[in-house]
Amino acid sequence: MRKLGMCLLLMFLCAAGSRSSVAQIKLAVDASDAPRHILHSHVTMPAKPGPMTVVYPKWIPGEHGPTGPIIDVAGLKFISNGKDIPWQRDLNDMYAFHINIPDGANELQIYFDCLGNADKSGFLLGYASTENLTGISWNQAVMYPAGTKTDDVTVTASLKLPTSWQYATALERAGNGDVSSRQMAWIDFEQNSLTQFVDSPVLAGRYFKEIDVTPAGESRKHYLDLAADSEAAINDIPWDWIDAYKGLVRESGALFGARHYNSYRYLVSLHGTDMNGLEHHQSSQDLLPEMGLANSDYRNVYGYLLAHEMTHSWNGKYRRPAGLATPNYQEPMQGDLLWVYEGLTQHLGYLLAARSGLWSQDVYRDNIAEVAQLMTYRSGKKWRPLEDTAAAAQLLYFAPPEWDNWRRNVDYYREGALIWLEADTIIRQQTKGAKSLDDFCKAFYGGESGPPKLIPYTEDDIIAALNSIAPYDWKGFFQTRIYDVAPQAPLAGLTNSGWKVVYKDEPTVVGRSREAVQQQLDMTASLGMMIDMSAESEGRVIDVVMGGLAEKAGIAPAFKIVAVNGRKYSSQWMREAVKQATKSKDPIELIVANGDFFKTIKLDYHDGERYAHLVRDDSKPDILTEILKAKGK
Repeated sequence: MRKLGMCLLLMFLCAAGSRSSVAQIKLAVDASDAPRHILHSHVTMPAKPGPMTVVYPKWIPGEHGPTGPIIDVAGLKFISNGKDIPWQRDLNDMYAFHINIPDGANELQIYFDCLGNADKSGFLLGYASTENLTGISWNQAVMYPAGTKTDDVTVTASLKLPTSWQYATALERAGNGDVSSRQMAWIDFEQNSLTQFVDSPVLAGRYFKEIDVTPAGESRKHYLDLAADSEAAINDIPWDWIDAYKGLVRESGALFGARHYNSYRYLVSLHGTDMNGLEHHQSSQDLLPEMGLANSDYRNVYGYLLAHEMTHSWNGKYRRPAGLATPNYQEPMQGDLLWVYEGLTQHLGYLLAARSGLWSQDVYRDNIAEVAQLMTYRSGKKWRPLEDTAAAAQLLYFAPPEWDNWRRNVDYYREGALIWLEADTIIRQQTKGAKSLDDFCKAFYGGESGPPKLIPYTEDDIIAALNSIAPYDWKGFFQTRIYDVAPQAPLAGLTNSGWKVVYKDEPTVVGRSREAVQQQLDMTASLGMMIDMSAESEGRVIDVVMGGLAEKAGIAPAFKIVAVNGRKYSSQWMREAVKQATKSKDPIELIVANGDFFKTIKLDYHDGERYAHLVRDDSKPDILTEILKAKGK
C-alpha cells in the first residue's frame, strides 16, 4: 500500500508539474483603432527550440460552429530572439501555423491585426465596432500553443482603448481589482485561465452608462452596462424598464435557486438595427438597435434577449452538453443537444421576460402565438427532424433567408420553446400541480452558489432528472418531437395550459411591432409568403411556404412583386388587395420580376389576412397564467 501510495503521489506531482509548465501567455491588445475596425494584437508565450504549432481559436463557445474569424487575421509575424521566423499555415487546418523556434530561444512573440468588415453576423469586429463603441471578443485577438487545454493556459492581458472611452467586463483589473476607474491608457487585468479569459469580453464606448440592477437582499452584484452611438440611447430608457431588469435578477434566482458566478454584467451594445446575443458565464454580450432599450416596439420584439442570454449562465455555461464541452477551441463541437442548450433557454428566456416585467403576459402570448404560426407553416418539418437542425447548426447559422421555410433553420430555438412549455404542463399534470418545470430547473441547474465551473451533461442525465421530478416516458416524449420527422407543430403545451391558437385578419400588437422593427410583411398563413417592406427592397419575396399558394403559383424567393391588381406594388396596397378579394371571386393578380424577366401570376385566394392569436379555452383551467406569474420575492 505504501508503494501504491508513493506511485500515486509521484503521478500527482508529475501531473502538477506538467500543469505548471503549460504556457503562460501575455497579451496586449491595442483597440485604439476600433472605430476603424482594427485590433492590434501582441501575444507573448514561452517556447523551446524546435518545431512548434500555434493555433487561432476556431470553435467559439456559444457560437456553435467554427466561427473564429481567421480570414480577418492580417499582418501576421512570429518573432524570437529578435528575428522574424518563417511560418507555414497548415494545409488542412487553416487555423494552425507551423514555425521553428531557433536555438537558444525561450520565448515567442506574435503580432497580428484582426480586421473588421461589413459582415453583420454575430460579434465580428466590423459590426461590433462603430465610431463610438466596440465589443472586444478576446478569441479574435489571441493565439495559443496547439494541443493544450484552455483550462491549463493562463493569460495576463492588457487593453488600450480610444481616449476617454469607458469600459466594462467581468475581468478584474490588476492591482486593486477596481473596474470603476475606467479612463486610462492601458488597462491591466488579473491573470486568468484562457477559458475564463475568452469567456469575459469587454464592452467599451464614448457614450457609456453603468446601472446597478442588483435587487435588495441579493449578495452578488449585477450591472446593466450600456454603450451606444448616442447619448439619447442610454438616457431615454424608462425607469420601469430598469426595474424590470432588477426583476430579471430576482426571478432568475427564484427559478434556479443558486448562482454560479461572482457577479454578472449585461454588456449591452446599442447601435444599428439588428439584434443578437452571446452568452458568457459572468456576463452576456447583447446587441440591440440603437434605441432598443427606449422604444416599445423593440421591447415587444426583443425584450426577452437579456433574459435568454442570462439563462445561459446556468444552461450552457454551468451545465453544458458533453459534446459542446471541448477541452480547447480547436476540437469540433457536437451540437445534437442544442434543443436543450438553446431550446430550453428560449422557453426560459420568454418565461423570465414575462415574470420579471420585461414583457407583459399579453406580449408573451403574442410572441408564443407567432412561434406557433411559424412552426405550423414550417414546410421543412415534413422532411427534416428537429434534431438535425441542431446537428447541422454550424451550417444553418450561415444559411441565406431564401428557402428557409423548406430547408429549415435553427428551429430548435423557437420550436424548442413550444416543446419545453409542453414538458412543463406534463409535469404539472403528472404531479397534480405539485411540481413544475421550475423544480427541474432548480434540481438540475441549481446546486450550491459559487464561482464559475462546468458540469457536462448527456440526454440520459436530462431524462433522469425529469423522471426524478415527475416519472413519465420522457424518452418517448423527446423521440417523437425531436428525433422523428414531426410535420405538425407541437402545440400541446398551449392547449394543455388552457389556451388555443386562432387566426384573425389583424396582426397582434407584437405582430405590428415586428413589422415596424423587421420590415417584413408576414403572409405565410394566407398567401404563403414573406415579403420585404423596407424602402430599398419593398416587394422582394423573402421566402415562400413550400406547397403554399404562392409557391404553387410559381413564385420563389428573391422574386420581386412590382404590381398588384394593375397598380404599382406597395405593402399597403397588397394588404388592400387581399382584403378586397374577400368580397370578389376574381383572383389577386400580381406582376412579378425574376431578374430581367416578368410574368403575371394569379392567386385564387379569398380568405383575407390571417395572423395567429392566442385566446383562452374556457373549457380548461388557465395554467399558462400561473406559469407566467412572478415567483421572486
